[in-house]
Amino acid sequence: MTLGAVLLTPITLGQLSLRNRIVMAPMTRSRSTVDGILPGSAPLYYEQRSGAGLIVTEGVTISPTAVGNPSLPGIWHDEHVPMWRAVTDRVHAAGGTIVMQLWHTGRSSHPSVQPGGVLPVAPSPVAVDGLTFATEGRVPFIAPRELRTDEIPGLVADYAAAAARAMAAGFDGVEIHGANGYLPDQFLHASSNHRSDQYGGSIAHRSRFMVEVVEAVLAESGPGRTGLRLSPSSTFNDMFDPESEDLYSHLLERLAEHDMAYLHIVEPGIAGGASSDRPADAIDIRWVRERWSDGLITVGNHTRETAIRELSDHTADAVAFGRLFISNPDLVRRLAEDLPLEPAVREVFYGGTDHGYVNYPTYEELLAGMPVPTASSLPL
Repeated sequence: MTLGAVLLTPITLGQLSLRNRIVMAPMTRSRSTVDGILPGSAPLYYEQRSGAGLIVTEGVTISPTAVGNPSLPGIWHDEHVPMWRAVTDRVHAAGGTIVMQLWHTGRSSHPSVQPGGVLPVAPSPVAVDGLTFATEGRVPFIAPRELRTDEIPGLVADYAAAAARAMAAGFDGVEIHGANGYLPDQFLHASSNHRSDQYGGSIAHRSRFMVEVVEAVLAESGPGRTGLRLSPSSTFNDMFDPESEDLYSHLLERLAEHDMAYLHIVEPGIAGGASSDRPADAIDIRWVRERWSDGLITVGNHTRETAIRELSDHTADAVAFGRLFISNPDLVRRLAEDLPLEPAVREVFYGGTDHGYVNYPTYEELLAGMPVPTASSLPL
């Protein structure tokens, strides 16, 4: 077997059949309308990348109050189902497997993107230190409104309803975004959860919301069709917990009671979409593997070499790539054959036109002379 062959080995995670071990990570592209409607070129964008063993969509907001940035897609209304069906139909026709990432940003939002300009909600009224995206551009985060205990079941129900719509749209499963300081993560960590009810305080209580969301989503997606993204060592959005090993040991024990498809672990040294310092006591993929025997996906600045190593020693079952999938729609082939990789153009990561979205060439198109998008070729 050649080094690249391990990348192409099929695997089954729960009920999800992956034709190779390379996963397209969820990436916010901010090209939707204020009503959560995808751009017309979204089906092509995903189809172009359907060579991945698994595609995880960009984060899809589960309700109007889940929105954290302008121009995020939604799945909170039945009218959203046909537009996503157009995506899944194209991916499936190309032989791909695709899951929808369900997203609630919680306190990582701003009144300007909330219905009626209300405060975003969170476990506790603790603001993130930093800037967020608002309709007027980058502005400081503000303190959110603390959720009442009696509101929390409604949020769990929003996740379940979103999962049901995702399955109605033809997705092979769903992934819950429980990482990077968004709502489930906010409940989990002591830095953002100061509650004293059954959703705060002890590790078991802070884990309750995450587990309830998993249970509600599983009931709609079916056994083996739900993944969960976690970032145990990320400090993005002010995440911190002094008992992180005990916290995640407990959470993994609770999750093991359920018929999950996989866990999707953000490696240490990654904060959102950027690199950061690796904590001395980091929880990495090997720490998780010692405690989790089911499907496991690793993500975080991987190269061809690190992906091959993680798969060869069975530390992970699949490896996810983000930005490289933006600029290399045929990334699976390029990694397997060790072909040159094109860098992504940061200026067109978020928002804008189809430039830098669906006009990156495959390797064959590059050889035939199709131009690679550059910052200098942006429309005026």
